[in-house]
Amino acid sequence: MTAALKPYLPIQDLNFILDRTAHLWEELRGKQILITGGTGFFGTWLLESFVWINARLGLDATAVVLSRNPKEFLARHPHLSATPAIRFHTGDVRDFVFPPDRFSHVIHAATTASARLNDTEPWTMIDTIVRGTQHVLECAVASGAQKFLLTSSGAIYGQQPPDMTHLEEDFAGAPDSKAVNAPYAIGKRLAEVLCHRMAATSMLETKIARGFAFVGPWLPLDLHFAAGNFIRDALRGGPIVINGDGRPFRSYLYAADLTAWLWIILFSGPAGETINVGSDQAFPLSEIARKIAGLTSPSPEIVIRSPEQPGPASRYIPSIAKARQLLGLDVWHSLDKALEKTFAWYRQWNSMQSDGV
Repeated sequence: MTAALKPYLPIQDLNFILDRTAHLWEELRGKQILITGGTGFFGTWLLESFVWINARLGLDATAVVLSRNPKEFLARHPHLSATPAIRFHTGDVRDFVFPPDRFSHVIHAATTASARLNDTEPWTMIDTIVRGTQHVLECAVASGAQKFLLTSSGAIYGQQPPDMTHLEEDFAGAPDSKAVNAPYAIGKRLAEVLCHRMAATSMLETKIARGFAFVGPWLPLDLHFAAGNFIRDALRGGPIVINGDGRPFRSYLYAADLTAWLWIILFSGPAGETINVGSDQAFPLSEIARKIAGLTSPSPEIVIRSPEQPGPASRYIPSIAKARQLLGLDVWHSLDKALEKTFAWYRQWNSMQSDGV
């Protein structure tokens, strides 16, 4: 393996993605794919797996990655800078100049789930999602693309009803306009509308992946992702802080599963379909914190900041029945294994950074 192809993600995970998707890649042989959001959590996994699989299958394919700051990304991922399989196109998703390339596939993963942006610049959040999606759709059509994947969000369902264990794709709920994450959730809903309208007026096959919660290498540990914050606290020696009563139910899909799902939905998902992407295995946040605490010795203290609240515990859990039925997708890594792998990777990564590697 050359230095240019040395991954920062576990080789075991990259081979897992290859094993799950190897039969699908022939349609990308010798072609180009456009990826927006290629420098975020989803994008890093997509790019790493693309480079790995492209080399192993000898596809001679190219990924063109839209980024506002390619140099910053490559400084964090220098092993990707020397591979000819990736080229960067600099620009903002809302108004970038269309590359003069022909693309067969487009993945639109550019967005920000920043809670701060929702609070301080809600219009920027909505504008980035909506105008960005419209611009990328127009680029896809202009470039002759056949398949288009939008990464949307389970946030578009709004509050999950307390008597509903799992959210299905046809649930007609909607985000509360007063909710903190309303700009993000409403923006994603509008982005889905744009995808359906473009599909109805062009030859572009659009597919929508509604993402829920994930865990794995490169997950941000300092934002509003509970599992990431718990891992951060544990790596620091604790305490692990739960900003609530610990009762809400959440589920987490491992990033290698997520990446395989996204490639499979892009290549094989039925045109016009919306598919939930996540784990249907629900756990209270307090139990997730205990699982993470058990990954280090001595186990750090767990601090629950709020007393138990009245009423049923909230849930944010997808149904993945459609994903299983249509595409044979599943939760291939248990939560225990996903947390263990993520914690071990971050511990190794922190050690490498301390050693200046």
